[in-house]
Amino acid sequence: MASDGHANTYSAHHSLRDGRGIEIRALRHDDRSDLISAIEGASDQSIYRRFFGARRHFTEQEISFFLNIDFVNHVALVAVADNGGRSQIAGGGRYIVVQPGQAEIAFFVRDEYQGQGLGTALMKHLGVLARDAGIRKLVAEVLPENAAMLTVFRGSGYPMHTTREPGLVRVSLQL
Repeated sequence: MASDGHANTYSAHHSLRDGRGIEIRALRHDDRSDLISAIEGASDQSIYRRFFGARRHFTEQEISFFLNIDFVNHVALVAVADNGGRSQIAGGGRYIVVQPGQAEIAFFVRDEYQGQGLGTALMKHLGVLARDAGIRKLVAEVLPENAAMLTVFRGSGYPMHTTREPGLVRVSLQL
C-alpha cells in the first residue's frame, strides 16, 4: 500500500464512492495554507465535531503542532483531490502516540467530501501505518451525535470497545 513502507513518504491512490480519485499521502510542511483553508472553509458542525467547540482560527502554536509531524510519535495523512485542475486537501487523519503501543486517532473531512468513504479510507491507511509501527491500540473521543465517525470506527474491521459518558463516547480499537 505504501510506496516504500515509510510513513513520511506514504502515498496511495483511492477512489471515492462517487468515482472521484484522491491521493492519500503523508502531510507535508508545504500543505500549510491548504490545510488552514480546509479547516476555515468547514461548516460549524464539522468544526464542532472535530475540535469539540466552535473554532475558526488557530494560534500559530496550534498550527505548528498540526504541521510539525515527526512520523514516529505523530503521523498525519491527507487526502488530496483534484478540484478543477487545482489540488485541494479533502480531509486528513492523524495519530499521536500517547503511551507505548497506544495512540489517539482523529480525522477531519471537508463537508463536500463527507459521505464518500474518505474517513473509512483514512482509517484503513492510518491503521496499517500504526500497526506497522508497533501500535496495538487506537483510541478516540467522539461526540455521541457524530454517527458518521462512529460508523467509520465500527466498519474499520478492528475489534472495537466503547465507553459512553455524558456528551462523549470513548472508542478503543485493537489492532
